[in-house]
Amino acid sequence: MPRLIRFALIATFALALPLTTLAGDGPSKAVFVYGGWDGHAPKRFRDLVVPWLESEGFEVTVSDSLDIYADASVMAEVDLVVHLWTQGEITKEQFEPLRNAVQERGVGLAGWHGGLGDSFHRNQEFEYMVGGQWVRHPGNDGVRFTVNIIDHDDPITAGLDDFEVETEQYYMHVDPNNHVLATTSFVTDFEPWVKGTTMPISWTRMHGNGRVFYTALGHQPEVFDVPEAFTMLKRGILWASRSKYEDTPDLVSPVYPVE
Repeated sequence: MPRLIRFALIATFALALPLTTLAGDGPSKAVFVYGGWDGHAPKRFRDLVVPWLESEGFEVTVSDSLDIYADASVMAEVDLVVHLWTQGEITKEQFEPLRNAVQERGVGLAGWHGGLGDSFHRNQEFEYMVGGQWVRHPGNDGVRFTVNIIDHDDPITAGLDDFEVETEQYYMHVDPNNHVLATTSFVTDFEPWVKGTTMPISWTRMHGNGRVFYTALGHQPEVFDVPEAFTMLKRGILWASRSKYEDTPDLVSPVYPVE
């Protein structure tokens, strides 16, 4: 049996964003799933993000087991899944209810760094749903680089300027149809053949009827001490949560359009 911790609804939505507030016709239930490789601090992220979700008006079911995805009573009511599980394996019985929730019922999916972008290497359908997969971080941790906001009109990044972080700089294989919000250019001399490469670092997409938000930032919780980084994460999570309640514009942004 998965170990579940139920967090009660304790506050109303108060984030000053161009996003609709939580209300009776809005999202109210979230699942936060954490585990996998301990090097990505899943428990510390749980303690950072779950109280914030509570404060935004969510009743949160927290699980340290992927079996939660196979719990029909939980998944039938959920509006948002925040997934934080680096590497590992997911069974068919666990994955299919998650995929169906997002694809068919419009449940939002959100996550960051390896917790969503480095999950389940053997499950290509999961990678397809996320829109990308980590493959490398040249220079490892401690690389100082700039996050460049490229969509200043999207509600997730509106009002944010470019900002610097010092962390892992993710090199990823990405879906060319992702709606990219922010990018980064590789600055490392450790692998000079990729120096200067521009890489998506945050994006949105649709998978069937469900919204998906991902950011490659978040190797450790301290990365989100940078206000712009944490604002982008929080806005992205809230955006994903509203799949069932708002129309979503066409997010397909082909990098290689037909002339």
